[in-house]
Amino acid sequence: KMGIPGHLQFCTSEKYEIFEPGNVLDALDQHWIQLKFGREAGIRDQPLWRDQFKKHGTCCLSRYNQLQYFLLAMRLKEKFDLLTTLRTHGITPGTKHTYKKIQDAIKTVTQEVPDLKCIQYTKGVL
Repeated sequence: KMGIPGHLQFCTSEKYEIFEPGNVLDALDQHWIQLKFGREAGIRDQPLWRDQFKKHGTCCLSRYNQLQYFLLAMRLKEKFDLLTTLRTHGITPGTKHTYKKIQDAIKTVTQEVPDLKCIQYTKGVL
């Protein structure tokens, strides 16, 4: 299905498989933190990871299974250290910046124009 024009979402009804205790679960818990949920519920029910897989991971099942999807996502997060990149460009929490400044900063490491979504937007400033 299409969500935002040109972006696939929720492509299949593939069931999310809960990660059992082990290296992958530990890595997800450390690098893809479920801030909206208590740690115990996050580990037990894995709501954030389940939702992300259903929304995005199901659209690449012809190339990656669930495990491969999450391993790739964590590798990309490590490869493109966006927090450091943003800090390097003077973009830090609590400060306001234009959409273009944030977009340009991210492009310096990804070499691609990022598809950003604004949570709060006021007259061209994030």
